[in-house]
Amino acid sequence: MTNLGSNKMPAAVIMGENYDKLLEQCETQELEAPGGIATPQVYAQLLVLYLLHNDMNNARYLWKRIPQAIKSANLELTALWAVGQRIWQRDFPGIYSAIAAHQWSENILPVMEALRETTRRRAYGLVAQAYTSIMAEDFAAFVGYSVEEAVKGVVSQGWHADPATRMVMPQKPDPPPVSLVPNEQQLARLTDYVAFLEN
Repeated sequence: MTNLGSNKMPAAVIMGENYDKLLEQCETQELEAPGGIATPQVYAQLLVLYLLHNDMNNARYLWKRIPQAIKSANLELTALWAVGQRIWQRDFPGIYSAIAAHQWSENILPVMEALRETTRRRAYGLVAQAYTSIMAEDFAAFVGYSVEEAVKGVVSQGWHADPATRMVMPQKPDPPPVSLVPNEQQLARLTDYVAFLEN
């Protein structure tokens, strides 16, 4: 088992290859901690990994069970929770500013960078689904880039940007393929729905 209380994450994790395994190891270390209280490093790694996976329920429950003395003594935990609160509120510009507001330790920094990129990809997807056009400034804030970087990025992905109106027009994602033959999950859902209607 990797020593998660050390100052560095394993090289594979730094490369972004093995966050799921690290999450399992952190959860195990918390459960097996003497007296039920893990180290601040384990709590920080566990919290940042929950945030990376957008698992806000587990992140909130973790925050509630971390002893107050550990929260008060560890500024990085408090900074991580500030990022988590912005994620919970779906405040995309706030997520980027909360990430940038703290100088992360060496073992948290790679995960925070991955979190920033995951958030950015999610923001691109949400904009593509929800908007036919959006002001370039609003879009830039939503994805955490300057207006110029944001416009360059979307143009390279096939989106359109109108410099005269300062609008960005997202390319709509392809709809998922529709299954013509109902599968077991669809039949189970239909059965539950009919049963609900009959009651």
